Amino acid sequence: MNYSLGVLLCVGLLHQTAWSVFMDKLADKKICGDAECSYVLSMATALDDFIAPDCRFINIKKGQMVYVYSKLIPAEGSGVFWSGSVYSERYVDQMGRIGYFPSTIVKETNKFSDNTISMQTTDMDFYCE
Repeated sequence: MNYSLGVLLCVGLLHQTAWSVFMDKLADKKICGDAECSYVLSMATALDDFIAPDCRFINIKKGQMVYVYSKLIPAEGSGVFWSGSVYSERYVDQMGRIGYFPSTIVKETNKFSDNTISMQTTDMDFYCE
């Protein structure tokens, strides 16, 4: 009986981790406020809705406030994406989840720091669960 339970537990754990994946990088460099990208660079207001195409991104509703934590530095011809989390009493379920969104759908309303660090992105920047 214990053996069967152990096998089921292992299969269950493997099944959960099978959904985790490293996605393609959106950029090789990013701008942050500190070495961990934990300081908020700015606040922005969404100008339009954005539906996340995959797990690297977050959904944003028009009018929603967004905390911006990092800004990807685009390669030639690539889009510009920022990393952040939403803030709104209407969308509490999304608060605290950090993901990417196009910078073109937001307007920066408050900048908190002009002192930024440029650094390399890592595979963990584009990890999806």
